[in-house]
Amino acid sequence: MSLVKFESMLKTNNIYFFDLVEFEEIIFHYMDAGKHSLAKKAVKLGLEQHPESVDLKLLKVELFIFENDLEGASELLQKIEVVAPNNDEVFIQQASIESKVGKHKEAIDNLNKALIFTDDKADVWSLMGMEYLYLDDFKNARSIFKLCIDEDIEDYAALYNIVYCFDMQKEHQQAIEYLISYINLNPYCEVAWHQLGRQYFVLNQFKEALKAFDYAVLIDESFIGGYLEKAKTLQELGEFKEAIENYLITLELDDPTAFAYERVGECYERLKNYEVAISYYKKAVHEDPLLDRGWVLLTNLYYYEKDYEKASYYISKALKIDDQNPLYWKRYAEIKVKLNFYEEAVTGFENCLEFNNNELEVYIALTDVLSFLGAFDKAIYILFKAQKIYKNSAEIEYRLSGLYFILNKKKYGFNHLILALKIDYDYHIILDELFPNVFEDTKVKALLTNYKKNI
Repeated sequence: MSLVKFESMLKTNNIYFFDLVEFEEIIFHYMDAGKHSLAKKAVKLGLEQHPESVDLKLLKVELFIFENDLEGASELLQKIEVVAPNNDEVFIQQASIESKVGKHKEAIDNLNKALIFTDDKADVWSLMGMEYLYLDDFKNARSIFKLCIDEDIEDYAALYNIVYCFDMQKEHQQAIEYLISYINLNPYCEVAWHQLGRQYFVLNQFKEALKAFDYAVLIDESFIGGYLEKAKTLQELGEFKEAIENYLITLELDDPTAFAYERVGECYERLKNYEVAISYYKKAVHEDPLLDRGWVLLTNLYYYEKDYEKASYYISKALKIDDQNPLYWKRYAEIKVKLNFYEEAVTGFENCLEFNNNELEVYIALTDVLSFLGAFDKAIYILFKAQKIYKNSAEIEYRLSGLYFILNKKKYGFNHLILALKIDYDYHIILDELFPNVFEDTKVKALLTNYKKNI
């Protein structure tokens, strides 16, 4: 009723009287609704009618802070503190200002002062815990949030923050011990069971995790997070059919997500039901076209099915989203080799190296494609780059040997061949595969025969 009266006053320019409680209700309504200009008008009119009201002045401070007028907020707070030195909200707002400018230790000092005067310590502890989080002081943050739990066992925001502190310190076993002690006090808390399951999952204790998630969804049958984590755990345990059932429950409870579709697809792929897997991967990328992983899963499935044209189409979709991912470029190159598009394969493998995929497999694949294209000098250059990382590699030495023989640099060819034989004699068969003319060379044959006799 007071809100209607206030808005009528604004429209007609008539002046109506409101008591302090009415003004506070009006201001809170506008602040909660994000209508800060109307909240400012209400504060202004309120202070005209109640010029000594500390509560209205503190609301004005809050609006200053929201508008980032920290200087105006500080000046007004100093005036308020003179007349209300024991008002906890003065110190809370000072802490808010200091927090905004990164002075988190000073903010904590002011919150400690607020604790002396406040009747609602839990709210102040919650703010203080956040300041410790800003400082990455997880030990003190955890201690403060535990005080919030002691005050209100169902303060789930504090519970999440305690677990977050354990996570950041990688103290998962300690987190489990704390959550079990919490559950002993509040056994029907689905949030605690869910968080307990997450900790077991991180430690690869999947059976224990599954039990925890089972309790979470028994307590709250509409707990999407519980079903999702349960499904992920079942997937890790190889229970793909049950995992699918739980992923599908999440799709029934809420709007579909690309993540859930993708996971269902992975389960069907593991069950070798590739047609259904593809349908779910397609649902995933339809739901979120920028989900590069969805495009890659489609790519890989078609690649393993030897449908290289479709694999090529889908890997190009992934690369449009993330063109600096070396794994995507590797798959792109492998597909192009299968399609006999060797120049494009070279580009793919070169991009792998550019984006720091220095696997020996990539160097070797690039070398073999370059050799096939007749770019022998460039192939040798790539092998020497690889050799800086991979010392005493038979794969590198045999290829260097073959390439030097092709370039009629037989001295270098024999040198690298001898090195290769010392590393792995049996692998010399690669010469027959990649350089058959070299393998059939009389002197090479003689070296291989004599070397074997002397082993």
